[in-house]
Amino acid sequence: MKHVRLASGLGFYGDSWEPVRAAIERGGVQYVCSDHLAELTLAILRKDQARDAAAGFTRDLVPMLTALWPAAQAHGVKFVLNAGGLNPEGAAAALQAAFKAKGWAARIAVVTGDSVLHRIDELRAAGQTLAHLDTGADIAAVRERLVFANAYLGAAPIVQALAAGTQIVITGRVADAALFLAPLVHEFGWDLKASDPIGLDRLAQGLTIGHLMECSGQGSGGNFGSALAWQRVPDLTHIGYPIAEVSEDGSAVVCKAPGTGGRINFHTLRQQLLYEVHNPHAYVSPDVVLDMGTLRLDDLGSDRVRVSGANGRAAPATLKVVAGFEDGWMGQAVVGFCWPDALAKADAVVASVKQQLTERRMAHDELCVERLGHDTFLGPHADARGADDLNEVWLRMAVRCADKRVADAFPRLFPWMALSGPPFMGGFHGITPASQLLGLWPTTVQRELVESAVNVRLLEVE
Repeated sequence: MKHVRLASGLGFYGDSWEPVRAAIERGGVQYVCSDHLAELTLAILRKDQARDAAAGFTRDLVPMLTALWPAAQAHGVKFVLNAGGLNPEGAAAALQAAFKAKGWAARIAVVTGDSVLHRIDELRAAGQTLAHLDTGADIAAVRERLVFANAYLGAAPIVQALAAGTQIVITGRVADAALFLAPLVHEFGWDLKASDPIGLDRLAQGLTIGHLMECSGQGSGGNFGSALAWQRVPDLTHIGYPIAEVSEDGSAVVCKAPGTGGRINFHTLRQQLLYEVHNPHAYVSPDVVLDMGTLRLDDLGSDRVRVSGANGRAAPATLKVVAGFEDGWMGQAVVGFCWPDALAKADAVVASVKQQLTERRMAHDELCVERLGHDTFLGPHADARGADDLNEVWLRMAVRCADKRVADAFPRLFPWMALSGPPFMGGFHGITPASQLLGLWPTTVQRELVESAVNVRLLEVE
């Protein structure tokens, strides 16, 4: 029976690619599938693009592939990456230039068409409301402030690129697990339009594998949250990212490269399985809807877990779109206080700043107060026991406002208290320019309206 071995690449923009090297050199893999785009990454890339029109892709793409390509070429490993972000063509051009400078040859494919920003009015005219997915609000409220809008594509254009003999596929916004599903569809000849139970279950298995692997080290013991269990995960410094050996029927064994740290077992994989899943009986992707209720995770020992039993239903008629819009400005300041009465000192400064905002009529839409060391993570659920005897508290205050001048002025409410406020205030982080905020607008669109505009372009680097 034919098998395909997939390696997890990056799990987010800025992740480490050293574990990927171990998978290429010692893991016997054929594909590295690398997910660079978290929900907020497009907003980060939009700020890059506002400063430089040629930017908008993840800047880790070129250093990662220039570091790994010699080993990948020697082992015949291909890459599938969504590092194109808002500018897949720019990403491909940058990679092409870097490879040419080193005298390397490669066939690169660029997938475009996920961006629908320039088509908003066209889509609305075609009957797409583009209403907010959670609130139902009309997109007209933010239409003039939109700066990006990208649909989550499925595996089909990646499969097309691989069928053309591509060694590196660069996409924009595709569904995370589609990066892993596409090589399986290509290698095994699965039908992405399958309507029969066997075909749908195979796609669901591929989606399951992609979901287990899309977060790099989180699938092999990183960020493992069970009580005291994370201490038993060996050598996180040299963690090995997950590798999946997938069979033609979709069943797979998840493992990692020999000699790497981390842990792959029933518990680490089941934690990743439910990560970012709202309904485990209807995990929706552009390619198939997965019911996790029938899945089996059989722990084989020695960092090997068999995954089988996925149940699939037909793909949805719509694609998710994430859009970003200009949403005002943020001004912030961070100051530190030490024992004794650290928390009380911080609270006194909060009261003073709030009073100054009122007296100076500094209009703002939202005020954020975080007391690092006490309630930053837990908010109102923070345990008050011992709070009066904390060694130190770092106070962070931030405002969101429509007027940039107010955001710029906000940090200036703090410095004078260094000598005239509660003792001892130290570690003031200074006055920095206001930063523009981007809000996210999730919505859906009929898939055929997007997919008809998707394009795959091939580039030869010789």
